[in-house]
Amino acid sequence: MNDILQRILDWSEVWALCIPLFVINKQSVYLLKPIFVYVTIAFLMNLSGNIIADYKEELHLPEWLQQNTFLYNLHSILRYACFTIFFAGIKVPFVVKFNRYISEFLLLFIIINFSVFEKFNSNEHISGLLLSIEAFILLVYCISYYLHNLNEEQQNERYSADFWIVTGLSIYVVINFFVFLFYVPLIDSNIGLAEKIWDIHNIAYIVFCIFIAKGFYEGR
Repeated sequence: MNDILQRILDWSEVWALCIPLFVINKQSVYLLKPIFVYVTIAFLMNLSGNIIADYKEELHLPEWLQQNTFLYNLHSILRYACFTIFFAGIKVPFVVKFNRYISEFLLLFIIINFSVFEKFNSNEHISGLLLSIEAFILLVYCISYYLHNLNEEQQNERYSADFWIVTGLSIYVVINFFVFLFYVPLIDSNIGLAEKIWDIHNIAYIVFCIFIAKGFYEGR
């Protein structure tokens, strides 16, 4: 029974994304297009990543597809890009003002990090540093959103579609900032604990997707 539950949790990065996809309609897509793009592409990425992790031997995949770490790195970049466009679209002042500089910094970091320090498709682990930086930036964007709404006294929009999505993102990045930061060192020192820590990420991702689904539902 525990093995079955663990299997379900291991695949949560795939099936959890079906929750928002199930409730979406044309109006939600129109209002929340960057989030729809994220959910759709993330589903395909995570599905591919889990297939690689669990069935690479049966499928006789080529050597460059023996690891799925490049998909996690691409997923991090995708999430940053889509949610940055989302925050800019709802006109959060901090994002509108500093998005260009932060994006340029992140792009420079990606180029330097994967040219010098890490492999984009590492055989050992994901890039915890990239995921940590992405989570920190998105957390700053979430805080900026809340402060902007408080300053504007937008109480009537307190439970709007964007509120639910930002809240779900906030929960996800707050929990996983430390998971991402310490995941790689834990792999080297205690791989069993690292696997348990990743279960926390998966549970947070399920919550994240539920909040996105709520946002899509409100967008209807």
